Formats: sequence, structure tokens, C-alpha cells
Amino acid sequence: MKIRTLISASVAAAALFAAGPAMADAHTETPAAPTALADQAELPSGPEGPALWKVADEDTTIYLFGTVHALPADLVWYDAEIDAALSSSDTVVTEILMDPASEAAMQEIAIAKGMFTDGTTLRTLLDEEQTAAYEAALASLGVPPVAFDQFEPWMAGLTLGVLPLLQQGYDLQAGVDKIILSKAGDTPQAALETAEFQLGLFDGLPQDQQIEFLMGAVEGMGDAATMLDSMVAEWAAGDADGLAAIMNENMDDEAFAAALLYDRNANWAEWIEERLDTAPGTVFIAVGAGHLAGERSVQDYLAQRDIETTRVQ
Repeated sequence: MKIRTLISASVAAAALFAAGPAMADAHTETPAAPTALADQAELPSGPEGPALWKVADEDTTIYLFGTVHALPADLVWYDAEIDAALSSSDTVVTEILMDPASEAAMQEIAIAKGMFTDGTTLRTLLDEEQTAAYEAALASLGVPPVAFDQFEPWMAGLTLGVLPLLQQGYDLQAGVDKIILSKAGDTPQAALETAEFQLGLFDGLPQDQQIEFLMGAVEGMGDAATMLDSMVAEWAAGDADGLAAIMNENMDDEAFAAALLYDRNANWAEWIEERLDTAPGTVFIAVGAGHLAGERSVQDYLAQRDIETTRVQ
């Protein structure tokens, strides 16, 4: 579950890095953004590259593009098919709004939801064995344990899911969502959810599940980059089934998977149906790639509504 959780929730985690007091010391230098379309000597054509789908009726076209919220900065993935779909769209939709004002507000929400204010400290919630493993994990990142003492377990778990990746060359600023929005320019933006809702998925977990999530992140730190490398490779190749296979190996909590993925996929399918029915135009939806792969994907829920999804790339 650890890496799939990271993929689906790293937009939320981005706020933690801006808000968390220990992040500045652990954050790596931000690399350059991926090569722009105009700078690429050769572009793939046809069904190559990251997967892209569309649904359409007589007057509305909606593109569905799976994203990865953190990538190596030198990975070139933006191609002619993606550019054509994005350039033709009059609205760009992401999971949450990602403009500077929204991201600033998200920092405030993360602090309000993810920090203890009653004198509780994180390590007092852990047993002796958990504390030893947790402190060793922080030490391996060069972070003193006291820096996270005010974090609720879910916030510390998200942070420990992302920090090792940043230190090994992954960059939230090179994430697909960020690049899509930068290339969309002044195209109007919309969102499927709010930051408060996304963070609330974790904040609403019972304390024992939050601690389980945190310790899962601790135990998985050594394998995090390797697993994400494999997932990014499948994503970049457009192999949605291969991506789903990797991710499903780690989804062992049905209730959490439903809250984090399946229920949201169903909600987004409803949003797409309503958009098809209410307004003409072209929409480019960019959401975490895990929502568009495997069983109970957005496409599956659209099929239940008799809405056909066509693979474009």
C-alpha cells in the first residue's frame, strides 16, 4: 500500500513539505523541468508514451490522462499526442486546484489537520519497538526525531513516504500535474476535489490505522525508490495494466483502498457524466495514474454508466 498511497496522495504531501519544519534541511535542490516539446528532436507518434483516453458525445470531448505527482526531473514524457489534446482543451481539471493561492491555503490546512496542539507528541503513541524503528528511519534521512514530534502519525507517514524519494532524485516540481498546468498557460482550471477533502482522508483514520500507516512507511523506505522506478517505467510506456499489477500487489486494506481510490473513482465518473450532459467543449482531466488503471478504475465506473472510453495513446 505504501507506494500506491504515495502516488495517489502526493499532491497532499507537497503541502507537508512546504509546511513541515524539518523539510528544508532534508529537501534536495530542485532540478530543471523536463525538456519542452519544442526542444525534443524526435517525438513518439501513435500508441506510445503515457496513456491517454477520451470520452465524447456530440458536443463534448473529455480527455483522461494519468499523472505521477513526483518524477525524476530529466524524464522526457510530454509528446505530440498529449500536446494536441491539451492545446485543444478549454478547461484543465486536476484533483485539486494547484495555483499559488490554493497551495498556500493547503499549507494552512495541513498544519491545522496534521499537527498536535494538545501537548501530545508522536513518539508517545508508539511502543518501544516502533519508536526504535521510527527514530532509525529519521536518522537515516538526517532528520532529528524532535522535528516530527508534533506531527500526527498520518502526516509523518506521508512525509516518510516522500522524503526518501526526493533525496534519490524525484522532484514534486517535476510532477506531471505541475508540467501539465505550466503548459496549459492561461487555460481555465477546475478541480474534482478540495485539499481539505484529500487531507481529511488521512486525518479521519483511527489512530491505530494512522500508526499502522506510519510504520508501513518506515518499513518500506528502503524499497520506495525501486518500486516507484518500476511504476514510472510502466507509466511512461503507457502500460496501464502493468502499472495496475505493481500497485495492486501493495493494496491489502480494502476499506482504505475504497476510501482512497474506488469511491473517488466512482465520484469522478459521475462528474464526467454530468459534464458531458451539461456543457459543450473540450476538457483535459489529469489525475493520479492509479485512478485510471486496473479494476474499479474511472473507466470501469464510466462503463457502468454506459459511457465508452477510447484509448488515444
